Amino acid sequence: MILLSDPAISRMPIEESGEVLIDLRTVQALRVDSRMADTGTAYAHLRVSVVDRLVTAQSLLPPGLHFLIVEGFRPIELQARYFDAHVDRLRVTHPGQDHDWYHRRASRYISPPEVAPHVAGAAVDLTLCDADGTELWLGTEVNDTDTEACHTASTEISAEAAARRRILSAALIAVDLVNYPTEWWHWSYGDRYWACVTGASAARYGPATLPGS
Repeated sequence: MILLSDPAISRMPIEESGEVLIDLRTVQALRVDSRMADTGTAYAHLRVSVVDRLVTAQSLLPPGLHFLIVEGFRPIELQARYFDAHVDRLRVTHPGQDHDWYHRRASRYISPPEVAPHVAGAAVDLTLCDADGTELWLGTEVNDTDTEACHTASTEISAEAAARRRILSAALIAVDLVNYPTEWWHWSYGDRYWACVTGASAARYGPATLPGS
């Protein structure tokens, strides 16, 4: 498993495409959850090519199923707060380790800000819902990193949840998104992690900013 703290990720060059972030709430084919709305409007934005791929992947889902998008773009300041808070929790639960240990361990679930796919507007946290918009159970809550059941290939979940994860994965893999294997809900395209695991020569996206910022 390649973690986001792996030096191979930070060594990936970036050839910035210049694609803008667009507001997912204006894309009728996609459903956006509002649970992250208290962090601002950034959560509902992604790069254009990522959005195009999600719309295509949506069409590959079985009838009656839809993506429910929880979070896309994340400003670097917010990413840093999340990462630092996770490190602080690890210092309490696993005292006595060195700086590199905490950095590597934290990056299993929270990306270091300097390479974070969300910061590039390249990553999306999402799950499935039914035709009425009711969120379906895929074994854990989105962003629940307290157990290894959040690992995409976990065997600690029900057969029904595992089947739903396979449906989610198949549609997203078909449009060239990649999964971060410790988080079943996290998928990305065009960022440094994507470039590394797909063998691309460079990432398409570096850190982004909201239009008008």
